[in-house]
Amino acid sequence: MRPLLLSHYTATSSIGVGLDASLDTLRRQASGLTPCQFSNVDLETSIGKVTRCEQLTLPSALAAFDCRNNRLSQLGLEQDQFSQAVEQAAARWGRQRIGVFIGTSTSGIHETELAYCQRDPMSGALPAQLDYRSTHAIYAVAEFVRSALGLCGPAHAVSTACSSSAKTFRSAQHMIEAGWIDAAVVGGVDSLCLTALYGFNSLELLAPTPCRPYDVARNGISIGEAAAFALLTRVPPSLDSNAILLSGIGESSDAHHMSSPHPDGRGAYQAIQQALASAELDADEIDYINLHGTATRSNDRAEGNAVSQIFGHSVPCSSTKGATGHTLGAAGGLEAVICALALRHGLMPAGVGTQTLDPEIDLNYLLSNRQQPLKHVLSNAFGFGGSNCCLILSRAT
Repeated sequence: MRPLLLSHYTATSSIGVGLDASLDTLRRQASGLTPCQFSNVDLETSIGKVTRCEQLTLPSALAAFDCRNNRLSQLGLEQDQFSQAVEQAAARWGRQRIGVFIGTSTSGIHETELAYCQRDPMSGALPAQLDYRSTHAIYAVAEFVRSALGLCGPAHAVSTACSSSAKTFRSAQHMIEAGWIDAAVVGGVDSLCLTALYGFNSLELLAPTPCRPYDVARNGISIGEAAAFALLTRVPPSLDSNAILLSGIGESSDAHHMSSPHPDGRGAYQAIQQALASAELDADEIDYINLHGTATRSNDRAEGNAVSQIFGHSVPCSSTKGATGHTLGAAGGLEAVICALALRHGLMPAGVGTQTLDPEIDLNYLLSNRQQPLKHVLSNAFGFGGSNCCLILSRAT
């Protein structure tokens, strides 16, 4: 594929609001996970919560979109001069020539959860002020981002579970390559909600303490929330030394099981190989892998099988979900931005929370940060139903 430029990018999660705060937390090998204190949830687990989105008020023109997910989106768009960068792009190419592709798994479902608590006691009717289209609907977050940025190009939401926001990069790449648009806002937003917390608890997948990816005693996920965005454009004739490129994308759908990956990691293997071929790279040219690493028994084992088949034990890797929690539909976008930070600053972040590596998974898993120049990094995102997407990001020089 022809590489694309990440001309601007930003991330907001429990490890930080914006790039500087996120990078500082990664460098300190700290975690944003804390004991669950969200709504009226009564579960023994840890979460990655962004408290500032609770204090934010949307502009009056966007009041119909008001919900936790869209407030988190707004907070993310305000960081690192991202919205200003999009405005400059719109001035250059036109507002109709910039696409918006956002990944999410639950969108603004928490707004409907709150509405159910306010149902009419006689009829059971939901409150009239609930605006399902602008809050709960899967497309709501894409419509909100496009409206907040004042864009009018093509837009859609991707909801393929935990690979959602990684797949938005492919959506943008297709549209730019076809000539329909000149630039795209991509990424993902997912916020805390009762459905996700109690749903994963019913599957017996919630860890009671902060998650420990690839640990021999790992026992489940910690759910987080995040808003991560990137502005993708064609590569210009000249680039600065910090330029980050999207150089490869791989997708697969193994459809092995509704919620479990193929135990041999077949879908992950196919997506990684496709990403390498897309970027015209050999496995030994990848310097670091940001693993999907959810900290469940089966997911880490399946991913480990796929990665070890392709890379052996040589390539340093880690999962950053021990720091951020699993941000579900936002995970692919968040971890792509973390990979961009890794490339820019020569930082391979440690797998926070992991203490004793599972001896049955043969990977070069990092338990402490490593600092060295990086050229190519791989980011894995694997979702329920075997929906897989892998991104390769590269330094331009």
